Amino acid sequence: MAFQPDIGALDDLAEMVRNFSPVGVIDSVIAYEQLTMTVTREAIVDIVRFLRDDPRAAFVNLVDICGVDWPARPERFEVVYHFLSPVQNQRIRLKVTTDERTPVPSLSGLFPAADWYEREAYDLYGILFTDHPDLRRLLTDYGFDGHPLRKDFPLTGFVEVRYDDEAKRVVYEPVRLAQQFRDFDFLSPWEGTEYELPGDEKAKVN
Repeated sequence: MAFQPDIGALDDLAEMVRNFSPVGVIDSVIAYEQLTMTVTREAIVDIVRFLRDDPRAAFVNLVDICGVDWPARPERFEVVYHFLSPVQNQRIRLKVTTDERTPVPSLSGLFPAADWYEREAYDLYGILFTDHPDLRRLLTDYGFDGHPLRKDFPLTGFVEVRYDDEAKRVVYEPVRLAQQFRDFDFLSPWEGTEYELPGDEKAKVN
């Protein structure tokens, strides 16, 4: 049988966090049987420390930190934290919002695993973190231009990389796509022109 969380216990957890930091909690909602709380940047470290150290919570496992980009919002980024309490058999999601220039306090002092998670968010979104021990790119190449998971990042990127046999080294050049790579007919090269895309059969007249 699948695990069914206790919704009443999630309500109690949300109330406990609100009592600990009335100013730091912006919003809380229980959806899809999970508690999600939006908190301020200034309160994130204290709230996470409370959730880790208070035995009523005991969220000792940092599962993940990721970013979300909402370009139309004044604070376009969300930093999303997922925690697990093996003792209480509960999960909690925390959210913090920020913009391109305002850093978020690092959790690496509380959870060493936050180090690489935050580096990934910096690399792919450009989200800044204060008090991080080594905030530099993690997944992209040296000298990479831009942050590839931002919604306004071009699908082709800005540069392409190739090995130059004459120069005997790797070179970076502006992206130049041949026209044939810009036109798409959505045909499968294995099926040919008779290939039918899923959903096309609905347009046929019987």
